[in-house]
Amino acid sequence: MGLFKNYVSQTRKPEGTLRKMMIAGMNSGHAKLADWGMSHLPECRPSQIAELGCGGGRNIAELLQKYPDAHVTGIDYSPLSVQKSQEYNHTAIESGRCTVQEGNVQKLQLPEQHFDLATAFETVYFWGNLETAFAQVHKILKPDGFFLIVNESDGKDQASLKFEQIIDGMKCYTIEQLADALKKAGFSRCKAEHHPEKPWIVILARK
Repeated sequence: MGLFKNYVSQTRKPEGTLRKMMIAGMNSGHAKLADWGMSHLPECRPSQIAELGCGGGRNIAELLQKYPDAHVTGIDYSPLSVQKSQEYNHTAIESGRCTVQEGNVQKLQLPEQHFDLATAFETVYFWGNLETAFAQVHKILKPDGFFLIVNESDGKDQASLKFEQIIDGMKCYTIEQLADALKKAGFSRCKAEHHPEKPWIVILARK
């Protein structure tokens, strides 16, 4: 159990001897979930996108492909994740379409009202006080900007709830809890979808 706990705990902030394995798993293991979540994005042409909790960088690349005129700023709490995201997206970084930097969602060091779209894939479990973190996201979005949250857990599935007992600082949220925190943070409109066969959820909020 000790080795397993150490491994799954890397989802919060990859570091130590198991870190590279976990980050590689993030890119491949969450691909279908991320693609399903992105399919719920509205028709829009964002010029500036913030990918919050960017992990191994795979979703940055997908956003760059989906929105060829956009610039994506990736943020992650883990220095190793920042490094891996930079490596994964080195071509886009060199061409000036992407920036990846270390940061904390509780106090985002990003320009206010700058982004058209912010995304968070499999990461809000570790954001601590949701209202504070969501208020930070609200601050960096332009008026009418979108915030997409994609979670593998709906806050009720037993498998994910077991991981709450294993991974320090992890909290699985229901759609209702997320929507309530978004409203308190200033978002006026929220649309939620639940996968018909899996506990996957997606929430699209608008400033």
